[in-house]
Amino acid sequence: MHRGTRRVLLAAPLLAAGVLTACSGSPAEAETESQRIGPLGAYFESFYGGDLSEAEQQARFEEQNERTEELIAQCMSEQGFEYRPNTGNASFSVGSGEEWDVESRDWVAQYGYGMVTSPGMEEAEQAPAEEYADPNADYVASLTESEQIAYGEALSGPMPSEEEMAAMEDGSYEWDWTKSGCQGEAQHETMGEDPLQGDEFKGLQEDISAFYEGQPSWPGMAEVDTAWSECMAAAGHSGLAVQADAQNSIIEEMNGVYETMDPEGEVDQTALDAIGEKEVELALADLDCREQTDYRSKVEDITFEQEQRFVDDHEAELDAMKAAAEQGN
Repeated sequence: MHRGTRRVLLAAPLLAAGVLTACSGSPAEAETESQRIGPLGAYFESFYGGDLSEAEQQARFEEQNERTEELIAQCMSEQGFEYRPNTGNASFSVGSGEEWDVESRDWVAQYGYGMVTSPGMEEAEQAPAEEYADPNADYVASLTESEQIAYGEALSGPMPSEEEMAAMEDGSYEWDWTKSGCQGEAQHETMGEDPLQGDEFKGLQEDISAFYEGQPSWPGMAEVDTAWSECMAAAGHSGLAVQADAQNSIIEEMNGVYETMDPEGEVDQTALDAIGEKEVELALADLDCREQTDYRSKVEDITFEQEQRFVDDHEAELDAMKAAAEQGN
């Protein structure tokens, strides 16, 4: 497959200090540093199952998926249709993160930030697609056109309206299980409501978002950002106020290329390759400046201190949210 067919518009992320791996010391020391988790990060792990092993997460996914498909089959039968549980319609994978090493000069020299190219991308795009056989395909094909429409609505709900399609485009769409047919009912019964997204914790979720959005104003951050920015300017990359600006500048250029794809979905590979070269150059300068200014260590210390203050101020709410997540799991 030609790499030009890879289309994705990328959002500029807020790069928290915790995503940066250790930048000094021996490999063993680096591994230990990279696994440090802040006071608030420890809560996130318990919220979203990060404290489970990969095998435990896999087992839970397979159990939920099997049960969901059984409920869908039961629901479709009640609607007057045949449905064979389709457990091959979803997969589960957990990335170890070991293939990403944004603090390794060799890795950065090859991938930059991993935006234009990344580990495994070429292999994935060149590998033949696995054949997928829907066990219900023959049955659906045997139905009349009107029966197929009724089958689809029974299975996953009516087609989205123009307003819902627009909401999907701008990211404001909220999935409603009550309007999603047998699949919605089954998923709701199997997984239940996400307790973390309910009204009970809405205020806390907003406080967490506001907390991280305020990172640039945390005590000590301005000095760290200024030192990094001055280092980058001296290396020929001026106009970058904070470390996230470097990667975000590449994302913006990539989005510009993907937004001008031709009708066949082919991207301007020459333009993308040029961005890739620029990405590597910028990422290497960024790596040098992070090392020279001890950026990661300083930002991590600041972040952990601020996270502890947040936890101290919201401990009861965080503990309640943790308990709800554990009960939901």
